[in-house]
Amino acid sequence: MQKGYGMKYKLVAVDVDGTLVDKNGKVSQVDILAIAKAQSKGIQVSLATGRVIKACRRIIEEVSLGGHHIFYDGAVVTDPVADDTVYIKTINEGVLRRAIEFARANEIYLELYTTEKFYAERTNWSDVVHRNYFGVDPIIEDLDKICECHKIVKAELISRSKQEDAQIEMFKNEFNGLLRFSSAHSPAHPDIEFVNIVDPLVSKGEALRALGEHLQIKKEEILAIGDGLNDLPLFEAAGTRVAMKNAYDVLKAEADDITNDVENGGVAAAIEKYILNSRF
Repeated sequence: MQKGYGMKYKLVAVDVDGTLVDKNGKVSQVDILAIAKAQSKGIQVSLATGRVIKACRRIIEEVSLGGHHIFYDGAVVTDPVADDTVYIKTINEGVLRRAIEFARANEIYLELYTTEKFYAERTNWSDVVHRNYFGVDPIIEDLDKICECHKIVKAELISRSKQEDAQIEMFKNEFNGLLRFSSAHSPAHPDIEFVNIVDPLVSKGEALRALGEHLQIKKEEILAIGDGLNDLPLFEAAGTRVAMKNAYDVLKAEADDITNDVENGGVAAAIEKYILNSRF
């Protein structure tokens, strides 16, 4: 019998870019309808993303998603509508200051994120991507001053060239073990690598465990849907793992099932099969 048959799910954790959001930055109507049907059955549907909260507000409103969601690659679990945070893990200030100094010395573009805003010390080609696709703009400020005044939940490196790839590898090697790195891509910008940087103990998986504990939902009652490398920990914390057809091969290898790609209602197909189908 296939895994999932006869199972009662209570929580669906859904990645955003490449899973729920397509190359045009849109959520398909078929996915919106399937999610609404799942919610009508009392199922909690939560985003699990590397995105910042602000970059998800439009999606949350469009899809009518209530409750808590996972942001910043797992550093924060919060209900942004009710302003109720149940889990947060910030980056160690000492390590962060070293990272800022290293980035300056090697001319590496580094971004720092609080739960509300993000900061950089100079403008960058990626500003237009953040603005047009994610709906956020950087605040240009001395990053040392930001560390003095704010708790940082995520940092980020961005690359679209071999030179920037080399800088990222240099940064990773310098802070191996002190920070956790995970790569993400957007269907709208497949040539750009977004490298999420968080505390070593942070992951989508740890956040999903915290969310499940808060909601008193067991692992076997959780369905996770994703496409990226940063969804590997998410899969580890879920009872049933569904990979998108457009997912990385390594994620597909860990999946219990593979659904349609993001351009063809993969989330809806998974929800129909595991949540809405009368056999489950």
